[in-house]
Amino acid sequence: MESKIKVLNDKIALAHLGGGQKRIEKQHEKKKLTARERVEYLMDEGSFEEIGMLVTHRTTDFGMEKEIYYGDGVITGYGTINGRFVYVFAQDFTVFGGALSETHAEKICKVMDMALKVGAPMIGLNDSGGARIQEGVRSLGGYADIFFRNVQASGVIPQISAIMGPCAGGAVYSPAMTDFTMMVENNSYMFVTGPNVVKTVTNEEVTSEALGGAITHSTKSGVAHTTSPNGVSCLEDIKRLLSYIPQNNKEVTPKLPYKLGDEIRDQLSNIVPENANKPYDMHEVIRGIIDEESFFEIHKDFAENIIVGFARIAGRSIGIIANNPMFLAGCLDVKSSIKAARFTRFCDCFNIPLLVLVDVPGFLPGTDQEWNGIIVHGAKLLYALSEATVPRVTVITRKAYGGAYDVMNSKHIGADMNFAWPTAEIAVMGAKGASEIIFKKEISEAEDHEAKLLEKEAEYADLFANPYTAAQRGFIDEVILPNDTRKKLIKAFSMLENKVVAMPNRKHGNIPL
Repeated sequence: MESKIKVLNDKIALAHLGGGQKRIEKQHEKKKLTARERVEYLMDEGSFEEIGMLVTHRTTDFGMEKEIYYGDGVITGYGTINGRFVYVFAQDFTVFGGALSETHAEKICKVMDMALKVGAPMIGLNDSGGARIQEGVRSLGGYADIFFRNVQASGVIPQISAIMGPCAGGAVYSPAMTDFTMMVENNSYMFVTGPNVVKTVTNEEVTSEALGGAITHSTKSGVAHTTSPNGVSCLEDIKRLLSYIPQNNKEVTPKLPYKLGDEIRDQLSNIVPENANKPYDMHEVIRGIIDEESFFEIHKDFAENIIVGFARIAGRSIGIIANNPMFLAGCLDVKSSIKAARFTRFCDCFNIPLLVLVDVPGFLPGTDQEWNGIIVHGAKLLYALSEATVPRVTVITRKAYGGAYDVMNSKHIGADMNFAWPTAEIAVMGAKGASEIIFKKEISEAEDHEAKLLEKEAEYADLFANPYTAAQRGFIDEVILPNDTRKKLIKAFSMLENKVVAMPNRKHGNIPL
């Protein structure tokens, strides 16, 4: 028996070495953790149970039978993170550069299937050079098997992808179909075709970092939802993200203990400037509403004219969507509409209530926006909010103009509670633009055009640049003092906790993609 135990222990030791000590040291030289070190750091101590440790590839072509490594370049298994049960895979760059083979893919598919059956989050730690070319179509088939499972799991269990090294070619589509993609600065990149192919086809010279690095995807493309300065920080972000979301679509996020106290927040009273054209940072409003230090922003550096992220109000996890007047005056444009729509749909999938903070002068005008499809992209946000059945609460802090008023979770598209501050202006457009249209003849006939315009502008503002006309119609449920906002929201979300909506019987809607 002792000899058999020794054989097993020797095989386990080999599996733990991955591609060997020299390759492990190379990972460390690049300031990267190995796959096993990542899993150990991410999971609660002693909780990880590995599946498929002794799996090896089946390839005999190109001398591959001489290179056999236990685990075949990916660590798979299950365990807990802060007591929450999860499944995980971590690609091992020390084994064939983390390249995906048939058996490598089978291991990933096995834990994905388990996660779906059990109803637990699936976390992928990606660090791979792509398909294992020695296996040809078998490795490509492995990718497709994973993609199919990503789609089957979508909206059923949370799926999180951390890009902790290279991720190229077909490999990028699995993270793109998961709920969140997190990247490590200077150590990770994603692209469908690499710099060499780009140079050959388009004659552009570009580095891997500029083409598909963390900064590129967090600021330009929006592919990355968060970025981290190093691998450890990225793993910490995964832990934090998990705390805001439930295990699956049948559950709600556990509510943290909270004792109600003085919920008045006087700092909210002085945030909106007297001058309606002066910007302010909506982050200040968010900080004044939520539980202290609870905001976890998503897509922080992409489409900054809208803010999305998770927070807590009285211990309850919520999703926040907010126009930010500091960027493009808070206008909705192509990128911000897509960003907010995607976030809305995630929250609705997983029973996370939505708070929408509105200060929007309209959709961004211009040929660039129109030619890039602002009509269909703006419709995505309209569709996503209209479709959402979770508790939905809106607070209008200042401007809510035109079609953007409708889109930003108005009462007309199914919002449950709509509040407005006394500074709110709910109208088709700003007073100046409206006056120039309505009173065009009177202004042109007046001796002093400027004085007449100012007079008519003030007349229009008195009538419409306020929340009271909308409140009289019932479109606004209550006009509230800014410092009462947190108290009102705590009560509103508590009241809506057991909300149920009957949906039409259909296979699925056809969102304007």
